[in-house]
Amino acid sequence: MRHNLTLRIGPATFRIGSAWPQPLRELQRLYATYPDATGRIADFTVRLEPTSLVRRWIRPSIFITGDHGLADAAPMSLAHGLLAAEMGMNLQMALGWRRHLLLHASSVEKDGRVLVMTGESGSGKSTLAAQLGERGWRLMGDEFALLDLVAGQILPFPRLVSLKNRAIDVMASDVPVARMGPLLAATAKGDIRHLVPRADAVARMDEGGMPALLLFPRFGHAVDVRPVGQGEVFMRLTQASTNYVALGEAGFEALTRFVTTVPAAAIDFPSGDEAIALVERLWAERG
Repeated sequence: MRHNLTLRIGPATFRIGSAWPQPLRELQRLYATYPDATGRIADFTVRLEPTSLVRRWIRPSIFITGDHGLADAAPMSLAHGLLAAEMGMNLQMALGWRRHLLLHASSVEKDGRVLVMTGESGSGKSTLAAQLGERGWRLMGDEFALLDLVAGQILPFPRLVSLKNRAIDVMASDVPVARMGPLLAATAKGDIRHLVPRADAVARMDEGGMPALLLFPRFGHAVDVRPVGQGEVFMRLTQASTNYVALGEAGFEALTRFVTTVPAAAIDFPSGDEAIALVERLWAERG
C-alpha cells in the first residue's frame, strides 16, 4: 500500500500498510522507542483499506484486513485509525500465531517471576497491569500473554496498553503526556486512549520469565480473595486462548503444565489502590 510501517513487538513483527498516512504517523510516534524493524521479514501483514474508492476521500472509512481477517468486521472511522491498526495486529496474532500458546491476559514481572491476570472485558486487568507497571513491576503485555510450549516461560508482548473510559483519567495522573496517545472518543467500546509502556518494558521485551501466580481480577466489588481449582482454571484458560485448539497436543501439554504448577486465585476490589495493595500482599505471600 502507499503508506507502510514495520514494527516489532516482542517475538512478532508486523508490516502495516495504510491508504492514509495519519494512522501510521500516530503509530510511529507511539512506537518510537521500540527497536528499529526496518528491513525485517514480517510475520504478519496488516492493511487498512478504504471500504470503497469514494470512502477513501469522503467520510473516510477503514476496513481492517491482512494475512488474516474477518469478512464481517465492521468498518471504522479514519479518526479511529490508530485503534484500527492496533486491532489489526491483535487480529493477526489471534488468528495466525502458532509459536506460543496465546492467553487473552495481562502480565507483569518482578524479580524474574511473572504475574498473569485474565478475565472478561471490564474486569480491570489491563488497568491493574498498567498501574503495576508504573510501580516497580515490568509490564510484559496487555492483550496477550505468550506461554512457551516447552520451557513454560511467559514471553513479553508489550504493545500499547488500551485504556478505556474511567481508566484513562486514572492513568493520565500517573504518566507523562508524552506516553499517552490521542483520545479516541466514542468507539464501539467507549472512549479509548493508548499508553506507551515504560522504557524498561520495551528494552527487555525479549526477556521472559516463569509464571508464579495467576489472578482472575474483578473490579467494582468489596475486597475478596477466593481460591480457584485446577479444573476451573483449565476451563477458563482454554476459553481465554485463541489458539489452544489449533496447537493440539502441544497446547494441551503446555496448558496442563501451567495449571498444575501455577497457583490461582480470584480477587475482587473496589479501587485501583486496593487492588495494588491486594496484589502486593498475595505476591509477598508466595515468597
